[in-house]
Amino acid sequence: MKITTTIVIERPVDLVASYAGDPSNAPEWCRRIESAEWQTDPPITLGSQITFHARVMGKRLVYSSEVVEFTPGEQVATRTARGPFSIDTTYTWRAVGNRVTHMTLRNHAEPKGFSRLIAPMVTIVMRRAMHRELAQLKHVLELRR
Repeated sequence: MKITTTIVIERPVDLVASYAGDPSNAPEWCRRIESAEWQTDPPITLGSQITFHARVMGKRLVYSSEVVEFTPGEQVATRTARGPFSIDTTYTWRAVGNRVTHMTLRNHAEPKGFSRLIAPMVTIVMRRAMHRELAQLKHVLELRR
């Protein structure tokens, strides 16, 4: 499953990247994330590890992610290190003018076993959730003018 969602946020790229790229802020704009616990010292950098407590499709999940790529102000990529599923997530930010940011959120997962059978349905649910999360991020950041 490969899912990509994009949004344009009317805030400078450095502000969007620093806020959205900080896992501590995830519960504020990701409805499914209830909390994020740093396993390494903040701020985010290559090798950072974070444990997330989430609720996905009515189930409580705990999973840990590790930052596998990091370019400040441009990209953060994570890979699930521990948890019930394996997913790679990449956030990218690109300036569109002085005060506008184009953000892309990509998730890539390889379903195994029974998950393969329900992958099409999960893809639809995940795409909708990712779209809602980016819309919430836009709302949060554009209110902070």
